[in-house]
Amino acid sequence: MDEAFGRRATTVAALADPLRRALYRFVAEQPGAVSRDQAAEGLEVPRHTAKFHLDRLVDEGLLVAEFRRLTGRTGPGAGRPAKLYRRARKEVSVTLPSRRYDLAGQVLADAVERALGGESMADALDAAAGSAAQAVASSYDDKSSVADVLSRLGYEPRDEGGTRLGNCPYDRLATDHPDLVCSVNERFVTALCAVLGSNASVTRTGTGPTARGCCVRLDTLDP
Repeated sequence: MDEAFGRRATTVAALADPLRRALYRFVAEQPGAVSRDQAAEGLEVPRHTAKFHLDRLVDEGLLVAEFRRLTGRTGPGAGRPAKLYRRARKEVSVTLPSRRYDLAGQVLADAVERALGGESMADALDAAAGSAAQAVASSYDDKSSVADVLSRLGYEPRDEGGTRLGNCPYDRLATDHPDLVCSVNERFVTALCAVLGSNASVTRTGTGPTARGCCVRLDTLDP
């Protein structure tokens, strides 16, 4: 067994423990870094138990630790900084968080074929994204909502006065080719909303994946 595979196997094994896996998911679903106390309260486990598993997840590279004074005070008497945890950008062989490079590749390949056939690249991307959205939607139950489908695709939608997508399923591609991949992503999510009959307005808040996830956001319009 080569060293790289051994490291990946160890990382996956770190999530075999149900409590550790639950802690990882709890931290990953929060909008910001969380403390040991917050994690312990969230899962209703003792603080020392949460500390042990959180630090193990840091050791395996699945979480990243940082130190910050939660009171916002500085200088003498401000107290010791708290150790906080957030999800790392690291990918492992079982893709935690979920990645969908196959979907991005499908849209891009379809768009290139359409462009070679004479369509403008913008029109080709719109058509390819629409075709992919139609295919994805048809594979789920007719009653599935946009949030349901996005969740199954690994976007991790979160209701924050609108829908923030907590994970970029195209992370590595979007990091290397942000303008192209993020444009494809925005087109696909827009098309998916249309196919599923949603009245959500899709906007892109930036370019490339961030610590808070995907650059695309959905704001629900009034009926």
